[in-house]
Amino acid sequence: MIHLSAAVRQNLLSLQGTADLMSKTQNRLATGLKVNSALDNPNSFFTASALNNRASDLSSLLDDMGQGVQTLKAADDGIQAITKLVEAAKGKANQALQSNKVADRRRFAQEYNDLLTQIEDLAKDAGYKGKNLLAGTGNDLSVIFNEDGTSSVTIDAVDYTDTSGALGLADLTVGTSGTLTISEAALEAGDESNDTLTVTVGGSNVATIDYGVGTTSEDVITALNAIEGITASTDGTDITVTSDNGNIVIDDSDTTADLATQTGTGYVEGTFDTDVSISASLETLNGALSTLRSQASTFGTNLTVVENRQNFTKRLINTLEEGAGKLTLADTNEEGANLLALQTRQQLASTSLSFASQADQAVLRLFG
Repeated sequence: MIHLSAAVRQNLLSLQGTADLMSKTQNRLATGLKVNSALDNPNSFFTASALNNRASDLSSLLDDMGQGVQTLKAADDGIQAITKLVEAAKGKANQALQSNKVADRRRFAQEYNDLLTQIEDLAKDAGYKGKNLLAGTGNDLSVIFNEDGTSSVTIDAVDYTDTSGALGLADLTVGTSGTLTISEAALEAGDESNDTLTVTVGGSNVATIDYGVGTTSEDVITALNAIEGITASTDGTDITVTSDNGNIVIDDSDTTADLATQTGTGYVEGTFDTDVSISASLETLNGALSTLRSQASTFGTNLTVVENRQNFTKRLINTLEEGAGKLTLADTNEEGANLLALQTRQQLASTSLSFASQADQAVLRLFG
């Protein structure tokens, strides 16, 4: 058994304590933490762990919030584009109202319908990562704001993939002109002295044509073409008559050499054929624009909410991590100074130990 003097033992213990403190200080400098485990400081360690865990949970929600923001932006972009198309459709209705030609009005009606098709296609394409707030059922968006799911917002989807639904914009009836075919032979066989042809469109008498002896097909065609809304032509055998405003009826007033009553078919009134219908369409378009603007405002409010919560969550995560850091992070300046002081203490303790050993060795000199 080895026996050490009290002075040597005291210096040795001091050196061991200093070495232990230096090890801890060096570990703090290496890791940057003053609390590396529950052994260092249980209260600080577990509190910091809880704070860091919550920050981690919130960080995972930030991604979902970001995707929610993008989904809302996609829907808002879609609404802005749809609004422009509805305004274009309104322009077509106004053009139709300013025209007095049925053929032009029907062309505008067809272009109007084409715009509605584009609106529906655009709404179908306004999705983001499989979620489309303009495609109705099954597309509601839920964004969670906190780690236990008790704070969230749900954005209801609207359905603009069918314009006749939420927007109330149904396809227009373009309209079809009535047609009538008369053989030239029958027409020229029925004329006689003082005879006339009565022309009726949609039940209203629009003209009377001279049908006396010697009246030719060309004469009748010329007279028909002079009537507004009626067009007549011949292929040399049959005369084709079209009427924009209703089915046409041509009747021979003298029945001696009678031309059988000729009745046209196929007429369908178009939505833009009358001013009243066009005005009704304009009113519906104004309602659709109001609906779109209201929905854009709703999505804008939802977007503001999600963006604000996203920014708040970022700040909260920073606060949580900062709080955890205050409990566990080491002050590297302080630890560096501590290490320097400990190194100095170690050197002094080593010197003191040397002196104590020399004192013990002095006893040997007494017997020298």
